[in-house]
Amino acid sequence: MAFFLVTMTHPDGEGWGRHVVPHVGFLQSLIEAGKIRAPGPVTGLGKRAGFIIVTAKDREEVEQLIAQDPFAIEGLIDDLTILAWDPMFGAFADDTGREQS
Repeated sequence: MAFFLVTMTHPDGEGWGRHVVPHVGFLQSLIEAGKIRAPGPVTGLGKRAGFIIVTAKDREEVEQLIAQDPFAIEGLIDDLTILAWDPMFGAFADDTGREQS
């Protein structure tokens, strides 16, 4: 499995408020499935935003997971980035699948 960093921004307003609970439930289901290692809101951007550390076999799997998010289904993701990540040190370094020397 590989790590991916996912960021997304959301429009503020009624749609966000109506779908945030299903969005959080969806994230919790992915945590239980071992796909999400850490999610959370990002502050200081002047808009609603989130950051998620995802484990998946490839970027396509991440895209498929995000497409199932209630925020994505309802058109509540303004901007989405998915970056492959290779943590060399720290809390996630032993989980990369990379050979350690």
